[in-house]
Amino acid sequence: MLFLQLAEVFEKLEKTTKRLEMFEILSQFFKKISKEEVDEVVYFCEEKLLPSFKGIEIGMAEKMIEKSIAKCSGKSASEVSKLYKKTGDLGIAAEKLSKKQRTLIKTKAPTIIEVYNTILKIAKTGGAGSVERKINMLAGLLSKVSAKEAKYIVRFVLGRLRLGIGDPTIMDSMSKAITGDRMKLRPDIERAYNLSSDLGLVADVLFKKGVKGLKTFKVQIGSPIRMALAERLPSASDIIKKIGKCAVETKYDGLRLQVHKKGDKIEIFSRNLEIMTPMFPDIVQGIKKQIRAKTAILEGEAVAFNEATGEFFPFQVTITRKRKYEIEKRAKEAPLVLFSFDILYINNKDMTQKSYSERTKILHRIIKKGFTIRIAEKILTNKPEELEKFFEENIQRGTEGIIAKRLGAEYQAGARNFNWIKLKRSYRGKLQDTVDVCIVGYFKGRGMRAKFGIGALLGCVYDKKKDMFKTIARIGSGLTEAKWQEIRKLLDKIKIEKKPVRVDSLTKPDVWTQPKYVFTVMADEITKSPMHTAGKTKDKPGYALRFPRIKSWIRDKKPEDSTSVKEIEKMFKMQKRVKTIRFVKGK
Repeated sequence: MLFLQLAEVFEKLEKTTKRLEMFEILSQFFKKISKEEVDEVVYFCEEKLLPSFKGIEIGMAEKMIEKSIAKCSGKSASEVSKLYKKTGDLGIAAEKLSKKQRTLIKTKAPTIIEVYNTILKIAKTGGAGSVERKINMLAGLLSKVSAKEAKYIVRFVLGRLRLGIGDPTIMDSMSKAITGDRMKLRPDIERAYNLSSDLGLVADVLFKKGVKGLKTFKVQIGSPIRMALAERLPSASDIIKKIGKCAVETKYDGLRLQVHKKGDKIEIFSRNLEIMTPMFPDIVQGIKKQIRAKTAILEGEAVAFNEATGEFFPFQVTITRKRKYEIEKRAKEAPLVLFSFDILYINNKDMTQKSYSERTKILHRIIKKGFTIRIAEKILTNKPEELEKFFEENIQRGTEGIIAKRLGAEYQAGARNFNWIKLKRSYRGKLQDTVDVCIVGYFKGRGMRAKFGIGALLGCVYDKKKDMFKTIARIGSGLTEAKWQEIRKLLDKIKIEKKPVRVDSLTKPDVWTQPKYVFTVMADEITKSPMHTAGKTKDKPGYALRFPRIKSWIRDKKPEDSTSVKEIEKMFKMQKRVKTIRFVKGK
């Protein structure tokens, strides 16, 4: 199929704000495309060439793309830049200049696969002279396509396709294309995706081998498993009442990592399933020395360790280890300890369907004593007072709290349920727990902040059921002046003219941005608010964060990993309940 037909689908998706229309547009297109190109279509819709864990980046900045447009249009780079500043969209600039383009030789319109392969070749081009080669290859591609195609190719290369669709929408559309029902195949599609983290691969198998093909998906070394998540409960007694005797682990304030070992080949993936191996040479060496297994997949929390004092550094120090430069120097200054808490695969055996108890027994058996790889501290108990004591001890040590785990539970990839329950420094009548919000826009500053052009951020939480981002806070504190300027530069790169399709907001910021960056926010409490859409229905107002301030800047999470609306509702009920208990006890 021609890429022009995909560009026309993109155009339809960009114009609609209705979720049902999006499902219809995508599902109808999935019916038309061939089995050989369905994975490329999915990657284009996800706005990536390959899954994040493949580590492939196109590597073309705005100036390089401007030069490519100039080469194929006959204009100067300065003219392209001027038009870009005027339109605010390099894709539209390419479209306008393509309309004026005149060529003597008619070229054959490229297919979806041809466009994909050309961009993939650009991404893989490296070494001396690679900048010029990338510019020439993109210029060559743009010279073969229509104005409409040029717009979406440039946006894709720049990482600003702006379709407003997420993985849930793509999965539902695939199900509808095959069965006529967007939910019928969703559980099978999502299971395969949770095990492989590769939606393009899932689509390829589904369209070529059907539902039976999806059921063959299994854990594989090198393909990260989407990480299991925890629910919340307000107290130790609630936890014991819910799951009975359980393992209670320390919840470290660090970087959650998934480590894959195949012989001496080690790969490390972040919570966001991006490859992090080069950043953590100390963990790589620790795995090689301390893990007694030929193949293994284990999970843990990495925390920077202060050898001089025997204490853990705060998260602000740990996060500095996530870097591309001066890696060895930082590894010596702040060595990491990986507290492993689960094993998902061992010596070619999938462990995810085994119980927590079985998995951790094996984990204890395969880890040799050493500095870098350690077992997460835990206790086994069915007594609320013991759980509460362990929780308080952890809080005093500066950790985030604890996670209680059901002893007989399997590892459910990508799922959030009561197999794991977190209890954090919270539920004391005020909201001391944190909320992860996705930024969707900013307000221009006033007073002292007027010179920065940014004074507050519009934050959202995620509604998984509707695949939408719902507003919950206007955040104006927690960043230094330097950070305010830095975040504005980042947000300006993803700003858009109108409200993003997946955002539900009654508030209009001065600048809208694509949902991309996630911030960890502290607040005094959750309140009801008619101004925000998180949890809002026809009959009741939404929820808002009272006195929100940023605690951590850009955590290692995707927008869809933000705190969910469902979690906010539960946190509000917990907070309300504790206030009531305190009032009754104090009367």
